[in-house]
Amino acid sequence: MKATGIVRRIDDLGRIVIPKEIRRSFRIKEGDPLEIYTDSEGEVIFKKYSPIGELSNFAGQYAEVLHKDAGMPVVITDNDHVIAVSGISKREVLERRVSKSLEELMENRQIHIKTDKVPSMNAIEGFDRRAQIVYPIIYGGDVSGAVAVFDDENRTLPSEADIKLVQVAASFLGKQME
Repeated sequence: MKATGIVRRIDDLGRIVIPKEIRRSFRIKEGDPLEIYTDSEGEVIFKKYSPIGELSNFAGQYAEVLHKDAGMPVVITDNDHVIAVSGISKREVLERRVSKSLEELMENRQIHIKTDKVPSMNAIEGFDRRAQIVYPIIYGGDVSGAVAVFDDENRTLPSEADIKLVQVAASFLGKQME
């Protein structure tokens, strides 16, 4: 564990303030759920909770099926990181952070579909390939991640069937978290 040099006191209600610098670097916003872990040495560890992260094995299998059927690379994310991938090297993208534009798209509960007038979007930080279709995964009224299909060298625009497959995948993953 890395020491920050920042010390905070617990108030009379048992609360502690997580410094702004740490919240910013870990993208922790007001209302974000945090898991609390303890160990035998008295350490208390806070970790951003990801409901879809609990389904990473299942999401990985779903990404593989979607890639096989759509023939395009598929990425499934939680709100912060890539949790499943198929059709792209796992080492290349797994655990990478989502881009600011994907973060905004999820926050606004929007979808993204590449058209003649709308270009594909940068969805993963530090990754050159761009997403053609992105649908947010909604669980309990909140966005918990996204399903994205990436550009494939064989296609220029996604088909209606591709769009429907991604929409169904996002809806299905949201239902699995209930």
